[in-house]
Amino acid sequence: MAKDLYEVSLVSPLYNEEDLIEKFYQKAVSMLETCGVSYEIILVDDGSTDGSFEKLRQIKESGPQKVTVVKLARNFGHQLAITAGIRQSQGKAVVVMDSDLQDPLEVVPQFIEKWKEGYDIVYGIRTERKGETFFKKISAKIFYKLMKFATRFEFPENVGDFYLMDRKVVDVFNTMQEHHRFIRGMVAWMGFKRHGIGYVREARAAGKTKFGFWRMIKFSFDAATSFSFLPLRAIAFVGLVISALSFLGILLTIYLRLFTTVTITGWSSLMTVVLFIGGIQLLSVGLIGEYVARIGDDVKARPLYTIQQVL
Repeated sequence: MAKDLYEVSLVSPLYNEEDLIEKFYQKAVSMLETCGVSYEIILVDDGSTDGSFEKLRQIKESGPQKVTVVKLARNFGHQLAITAGIRQSQGKAVVVMDSDLQDPLEVVPQFIEKWKEGYDIVYGIRTERKGETFFKKISAKIFYKLMKFATRFEFPENVGDFYLMDRKVVDVFNTMQEHHRFIRGMVAWMGFKRHGIGYVREARAAGKTKFGFWRMIKFSFDAATSFSFLPLRAIAFVGLVISALSFLGILLTIYLRLFTTVTITGWSSLMTVVLFIGGIQLLSVGLIGEYVARIGDDVKARPLYTIQQVL
């Protein structure tokens, strides 16, 4: 595929966004036209089950040729949909953002301006998160603190999948083949010259979030296992502490048996300790199994996604 046919490629994944996609597209075109750059818009349908693809077809048929619609063969997930769009892009710079209008298109011209100044990566920093529950805000804050602590590279806080990457960054990104993806972490891992721009994240204009509690837990776990061995080290530390306490317990038992008349009794306390250690062991095996399963997915070398149709 020829590269650098446009100055800017805007990549946006979507899943069941038939109520918003047309509005997003119109605002995106208006914004990019005012930037005075040649551009393309790549809209990736991540296996939507509503009328999203028909809306996209109408946009393509009525819009300019610089619009590309990619329909994945099933729902592969947000991160792989972004990957599909980035790999389809042909711009000197690639802007990634969701189509739910929570991340403001008005910030994109600032991204482009900083890119022209020489920055390779320009990312948005959420200074305020409207329309989100207290639990989601506090859990997000804890997540970013933990990721910053666990990773060995600079990991910016309060960022999402809203950023601009120069073509040389995109070329490096396209060489990464891992299946369980945390793209904002991958972007941070690559390094390069970067700049952050603060913005207010709005509440959804329509529809409901596709990032439920369990999907958020899975996403967080993918992030932790992709960029850190801290979970394994934490389990090793717990095992070390339990072993030390057990050794002290053995010494105490021997002392009481040899030098005193006190005998430690109690079936309940014994079973509690056995069950506790057994639980730690099962947790350890399960955690190691998760790492091994991710290795297995990458070793199989299956395609990250399959494309049903490109308009």
